[in-house]
Amino acid sequence: MKLRRTGVVGIVLVALCLVTAAAVLAAGDKGPAKVKYLTINQNTSWSAIFGAITHKYAHTKGGKGSTFSTDSVDQNNLNQQVQLQAGSGALPFLYVTPATNILHQLAKKHEALNVMKEFKKLGVSKYLSPAAMSIIKQVDGAYTAIPLELNIEGFWYNKSLFSKEGIKPPTTWPQLVADAAKFKAAGIQPFAASGIQGWPLTRLISGYLFSEIGPNAMVNVIKGKAKLTSPKYVKAASAVASLGAKGYFGPGVASLDYSPAEAVFLNGQAAMFYMGSWAVGDYDNPALDKIGESKIGFFPFPHVPGGKGPNPMVPANDGQTTSINAKRLTPAMAGWLKYMAKNYGKVAIGNVGHGTITGFKVKKLPKSLSGPDKLVLKTLKTLKNPVLWFEALMSANATTVSQHDAAPLVTGQMTPMQFMTAVQNAVNQG
Repeated sequence: MKLRRTGVVGIVLVALCLVTAAAVLAAGDKGPAKVKYLTINQNTSWSAIFGAITHKYAHTKGGKGSTFSTDSVDQNNLNQQVQLQAGSGALPFLYVTPATNILHQLAKKHEALNVMKEFKKLGVSKYLSPAAMSIIKQVDGAYTAIPLELNIEGFWYNKSLFSKEGIKPPTTWPQLVADAAKFKAAGIQPFAASGIQGWPLTRLISGYLFSEIGPNAMVNVIKGKAKLTSPKYVKAASAVASLGAKGYFGPGVASLDYSPAEAVFLNGQAAMFYMGSWAVGDYDNPALDKIGESKIGFFPFPHVPGGKGPNPMVPANDGQTTSINAKRLTPAMAGWLKYMAKNYGKVAIGNVGHGTITGFKVKKLPKSLSGPDKLVLKTLKTLKNPVLWFEALMSANATTVSQHDAAPLVTGQMTPMQFMTAVQNAVNQG
């Protein structure tokens, strides 16, 4: 009997503990969320949007006292910082997504949340754009990130300069090169690009590859079915190197960072700027855009004649995504996450986000959308089978090599074969 009574008491105690735990969880959902974000210096809009959302959440019954803070690093140091902070147990709740191989390691350690699975639990998966999440899955093989942007990529151009020189947006690569020659002859820099970042240049290589070889051009390289050192791949690097050799990127491209390169375009010094639609917020900002948002147009990546890729071809991406540290997902943080999912899209496309289009659905679009915003939304509606970008599936090491060597490629310090060999070797190393 004693044993039986002890067992009953034990069961009662366990039940009480479970009830108490459930009560704590329920109470925790209404407690303050202390959200910290490891972000990059190159983008301040994400933090502004998260901050605005948290401010509103802190005034709700369930989120009183919630706070938001950031820790910013340079984009080139992101991978290293994520690894260092994860290794010391200091990785915050939110962090800008690192290279795919690092993200996979974090997922194994439960420091990268399966967003789709968690959002379904919270009842907010309906707020995620299927297109945006499919891109994330293409990149990481899962859903370990949230799409703070949903972008198209291509060439933004200065309508006034095109009109002045009697040039129409090109539809083929040879036309693009011919137009660049006309602008150069007229004393106008054809392209603005950041050599320090590197990826604005390698985007041109992958665009050429996807157009000529097809959408699986880089997938085949990562899977070992193709080599970057084969003639067709080197041809793409040669095409982009040729633009640099002719001076079409202007002087000092190797020393230009993202913002200065963008300023070259927005100040009216360059005719074209290959970039994602994440930059539209800057086009809508009179303090940065001296051209005028109504004077900025867009055209897809020009088709390589005879190529197997889609025509027109518009690469799409979720920008630099953000991941969530599953180890820090307390009930209070889950409450914030649920609120954020419902509100991110509308806050981002409003004044706080300067019209940023995201991978979160918005029921009602603001009437004050700019011309570039409307252009992006129109393109997204008709977009089919978007391609990714050059480093999308690469390891952190291969990504670093590719982006570091992009400037030497267009300045003639590396030959196309040397560039592709260096990147292929890094891909082989994993």
